Amino acid sequence: MKKIGLVLAVVASVMLMTSSGTALVNTAQVVQGPPEVEKIIVAIRADEMPARGGIPGPPEDKEDKEEGEYKLIGKGVKWKVTPVNYFINPENPQGLTEDFVTGAVFASAEEWDSHTGTELFNNTYVIDYDARFDWFFRDGRNEIVFGDYPWPGVVAVIHIWGIFTGPPEQREIVEFDIMFDTSYIWGDVALVEDVMDLQNVSTHEFGHGSGLDDVNAEEETMYKYVEYGETKKRTLYFGDIAGIRELYGA
Repeated sequence: MKKIGLVLAVVASVMLMTSSGTALVNTAQVVQGPPEVEKIIVAIRADEMPARGGIPGPPEDKEDKEEGEYKLIGKGVKWKVTPVNYFINPENPQGLTEDFVTGAVFASAEEWDSHTGTELFNNTYVIDYDARFDWFFRDGRNEIVFGDYPWPGVVAVIHIWGIFTGPPEQREIVEFDIMFDTSYIWGDVALVEDVMDLQNVSTHEFGHGSGLDDVNAEEETMYKYVEYGETKKRTLYFGDIAGIRELYGA
């Protein structure tokens, strides 16, 4: 089963290597919104990342430790105003119902909420079939949509706007948009095994939207690979919980 790599493209050119050794250059750049607000991009890619020595292989085994592993996007980078509202556009070309899409996305947001004393994400959401993914400039709304992402191999992507530099106490997240690429088959693994589980991937993306970065420990929701048929990211692991609590309290 092919693993899907999670690659962070942050305000600079990043050299990626395919399994064949071909270089892929990501030229993602900072996109300016209002003063001091910048954008970072996190993309789930279909290219299998090389193991040590440049030879593609499985991820390293990680010892099961209760303290887990987590990484922040940046010190102090988090939501300062909560709860966070979000808009879901359930429209998709694969016949997924509105109830299924909204239920999976809502469950993924609430999984993060359940492990912190802060009401991080609003207990209600807005269904909006006019919601659109913001490519370059933010519109003040956190929007979650399906779409045909033009970068080959991307399974899902999140654009995060915020203040990422300067004194940590002045940094913050101000908006995010998530797109699930319709080049992949989405669904519920509990019903159809060989699909990209929507709740699984959405939980990972909401982790980025909360201020967490990818990690190398495969037990964590923020682990940087995902597979067809996988559901383990639906439930937070020790490092995920420690990370969200560092940002928003227990």
